[in-house]
Amino acid sequence: MQTVPPSERQRTRLRLLGAVDEDRRDVEVLLTGLQQAVAEVHGLGGMVHLPGGGMSGILYLVADSGLPESMTRPWLIIPVRGTAPPSRAARSDTVAWQPDLAPPDPVPGRDPAALWPSRLPAGIGHLAVPVPGGGGRRGALSVLFAPGAEPGAAEHAFLNEVAAWMSGRLRSSGILNPSPTLLHALENGPGPREAAPRDVEGDGVPSLTYTWDLRTGELTADGPVEEVLAGVDPEVMYGGIEAWAALIHPDDLPGAVAGFDRGIQQRGGFQSEYRIRRQDGIYLWIEACARTITDEEGAPVKVIGTVRNSNETHAAAESVGRALRHMSDGFVSLDTDWRIGFLNQAAERLFGAAGDVAGALLWNVPAVRAVPELERQCRATAAEGRPAGFDVPWPDGTSWYHLRLVPVPEGLTLYITDTTERHLREAERAAAERAAAERAALVQRITRELAEAVTAQDVIAAVADGVMTPLGATGLIVLGVVGDGLTVVGSRGYSQRFTRLLDGQWTVRDTTHPVGDALRTRTPLSIASLEEFLTRYPGAENLIREGGKQAWAFLPLAVSGRGIGAAVISWGGPRALDDDERTLLTALSGLIAQALERAGLYDEATTRARTLQRSLLPQALPELPEVTVAARYQPAKQGADVGGDWYDVIPLSAARVALVIGDVMGHGMAEAATMGGLRTAVRTLSELELPPDEILDHLNDIVGELGTDAFVTCLYGIYDPVTRRLSYACAGQPPPAVAHPDGTVTFLPMTPDPPLGVATPPFETLEALLPADSLLALYSDGLVESKDRDVTTGMNRLAELLLQSVKAMPAAPADASDLDALCATITSALLPAHGALTDDAALLLARTHPLDAKNVAEWPLPEDPVAAGQARELVRAQLAEWDLADEDLIMTTELLVSELVGNVVRHACGPIRLRMLRSRALICEVSDASLTTPHIRHTSATDEDGRGLQLVSALCRRWGTRHTRTGKSIWTEQALPAAAVDS
Repeated sequence: MQTVPPSERQRTRLRLLGAVDEDRRDVEVLLTGLQQAVAEVHGLGGMVHLPGGGMSGILYLVADSGLPESMTRPWLIIPVRGTAPPSRAARSDTVAWQPDLAPPDPVPGRDPAALWPSRLPAGIGHLAVPVPGGGGRRGALSVLFAPGAEPGAAEHAFLNEVAAWMSGRLRSSGILNPSPTLLHALENGPGPREAAPRDVEGDGVPSLTYTWDLRTGELTADGPVEEVLAGVDPEVMYGGIEAWAALIHPDDLPGAVAGFDRGIQQRGGFQSEYRIRRQDGIYLWIEACARTITDEEGAPVKVIGTVRNSNETHAAAESVGRALRHMSDGFVSLDTDWRIGFLNQAAERLFGAAGDVAGALLWNVPAVRAVPELERQCRATAAEGRPAGFDVPWPDGTSWYHLRLVPVPEGLTLYITDTTERHLREAERAAAERAAAERAALVQRITRELAEAVTAQDVIAAVADGVMTPLGATGLIVLGVVGDGLTVVGSRGYSQRFTRLLDGQWTVRDTTHPVGDALRTRTPLSIASLEEFLTRYPGAENLIREGGKQAWAFLPLAVSGRGIGAAVISWGGPRALDDDERTLLTALSGLIAQALERAGLYDEATTRARTLQRSLLPQALPELPEVTVAARYQPAKQGADVGGDWYDVIPLSAARVALVIGDVMGHGMAEAATMGGLRTAVRTLSELELPPDEILDHLNDIVGELGTDAFVTCLYGIYDPVTRRLSYACAGQPPPAVAHPDGTVTFLPMTPDPPLGVATPPFETLEALLPADSLLALYSDGLVESKDRDVTTGMNRLAELLLQSVKAMPAAPADASDLDALCATITSALLPAHGALTDDAALLLARTHPLDAKNVAEWPLPEDPVAAGQARELVRAQLAEWDLADEDLIMTTELLVSELVGNVVRHACGPIRLRMLRSRALICEVSDASLTTPHIRHTSATDEDGRGLQLVSALCRRWGTRHTRTGKSIWTEQALPAAAVDS
């Protein structure tokens, strides 16, 4: 075995001492240092003496190691002025050596020689080094050596380093130094000199009064000790202070002797709490209060005090102390002079170690001093005399804390709560709200202007005034579909020569130009530079150079799924649109399309109004595995204007489905147009993956701009087949009915929000857990209310019909034809003959089918580049488990998931989770904690990166981003093989 040099071994031991936890008790600190010292110098054993206790100039044994009790008993109390090595080391602040161990000098009432053990080997060496303290007061660390062994300079140096370490650790606990708070009180107040011991009998706990003669060490009491401290040796008083000290718990002895020493030296009152040993070995907590009696010359001669049993109060205090010490918020106890008496671990991280700041003025702590105006705020708050708090920025420039000051009888307590995250959220929310408000105001203004537009030129003027200036655009062209060609309807910022060249130049089905692409995909297309345009559409170079623009946004204009043209907004220099601008233009494309459609139908408004209304409702409800749906719409009586009732079923990401029903109050073409605009807005907002309450917030803004007489009711719900929960928000709609599989029918709870247009956001999102195969009924008020029947009666009748249908239907889930027949049954039973119907009525039925747990898989992933590889392995294994063994599907899915996980690792932050769903499609989701929305970059041939999302878009049927409560999820959908879908 290789021998370690002594110097290296000593450095290792000192490093071990440096690693001792800060919350170690004082006796553990002393014992750890003593053991390391004895082991390193090959001693027989060791002791540590500290000043304090009964008489001035006394050293008390507070820790020992490796020595039998018979050898330590004579060393329990020794005089500082003695000749023993510990006395000389503490008195002279130097190393003391004695080659032959001898008893220490006696103290009043105690003769160590009489306690000296017999048959002790001769020649045992005794070395002591000083343990530094405050104010010239020192203790001693001593080690005993085998006969003939004399330590050298290296041993002396090592023992001195251990003693210095002990001193540093003990200094922070206050054992070696008087309390700064106590000294300040003695210097600036009347002091406790005249204070009598506290009346400890006032609270009903019996106490024992004692007198301690400091000259003889004799103890006397006013009664039997066992009557107050049950189980304690009744003869302890006859043994004097030495016998009493022998009963003190070793962990409490350093603090106890320090307390007595301070009280005697400062000639005043003092109080301490410590444990003493009963005869059965169990320790008992006691509280000792005393005062020092001096003679005519001011020298202390007696200590008169009381002791009482404090077991119960100490247990409660310990529990509170532990809770305060380890609670997550910072806690600081301050006296009336703003000096720090206690601080927990959380506060230490802000103010510094307790040993450095305890007793200091709060304003002298560097971290507190660096906060502007903090002292003034704290003093002003304290002056009010009641609890109060305020937020302050911390000196690091990034953190915020809430400080709460609570007055208590002894001073103040300060609670410190980290509010950084809340401030960040508030700042982000404020910025988002400002941006959203600006967008909403712009949309509202344009919506109002488009609603007032009558002709196509009015629409172009509204778009030019409302869009070009806010976006800094320099050109606008609106193209209309005529047959298969695209003609110029109107323009701004272009020459007549260019508009003549463009008129009829492009066709709808031709994808060699951007308008054809936008109309084909029904997605706005932006091109940031001329170079990008020529790279993607080189065939249009001559035409586009004639226009003189450098950046473009192509907005497809479609109504009811039918492309009617395109709006082209352009800029004179290169420009890339951000996400908010893309969202705005997406919303505007629908509004512009509706306005142009209304303008085109102006001369045939009455004739085509019903056709418009029918076309704006879903032509066919989607067939989805998550819900089976059917709907009925019944217009009012013949000859009446068209109404504004509508419904919709919108597939969302993660196999979720949006169920919508609404009613534009009133009849007429304006109401039908409003309904169409709102349904388009709902679908547009649904694409943004907004929660129900935010959907209604935006709809409320749009309706509010339509005029004071525009009122719209709407219910928007999202059904999640994974959790089986329906999240919904309502504005003025009657509550949905749910027919449960057990044969009961209930109406979902609703918040009484008024209709859109008069409501005051925010709306409230509610949730309901729907059992499998529940039947959900959404309906307008026209279905249950009429001139002969109130709403409550109609709802009760609807519940009866649903109950009958549940009992009549087979146990297996009904298909769409069953629900379609049920729709017909309910409308026939609730509605009068068509000619007598005075209000439109809409009914949407949906039977829920939760996604089986075997079709859901979810895993956490590490925030590490290896996550992509793990994701591929998990995907391959899960697809195999689902019997999706098509290798093309496996490879494509692996590539998609790997790209999404890689993007998260590179550009976002964790935690990262991967989820796979097998439903109407194969759905893969990668979730993280970032709020940043990824978007496809248009890369050039020389770019080395930026093609990841282009690859994702090319490989999957669709993809997108959904914001969640904890971040976002990026999802993809892939078509499943026919056999897998059928299964």
